[in-house]
Amino acid sequence: MTTQPDGPSPVHRIAQPASTPEDLRAALAVVAPDALATFDAERAAALQQAREQVSAAPMRRFAGQWAVYVAVERHPERAARLRALEARAAEVDDIDEARELAGEIGRILDQACAEAGIERQDAV
Repeated sequence: MTTQPDGPSPVHRIAQPASTPEDLRAALAVVAPDALATFDAERAAALQQAREQVSAAPMRRFAGQWAVYVAVERHPERAARLRALEARAAEVDDIDEARELAGEIGRILDQACAEAGIERQDAV
């Protein structure tokens, strides 16, 4: 006989993947499958740009941005909070509240960047 845990089942969280397109795509399939089409389109655009520029910079930028996205999305509570903050920031008229919202958004993104192992300015 198996016993059920008390309370709601824990939220499944994946480890932060390596910042390779393949690993990021696999992580997205788990944490944000609705984002896969956008990921694929942006990956194709970054590859094209990298070829045209004969530079790895577009792919590094692409991988950094998506690594941060995965770092946020792999924590459902954090992802929901970020979306709520962004929605409120789009509507707020009070400058003090806007600063508070921006500060909290920044802290969430700083934490996600740290988890992704990248410098914040590289992801933006």
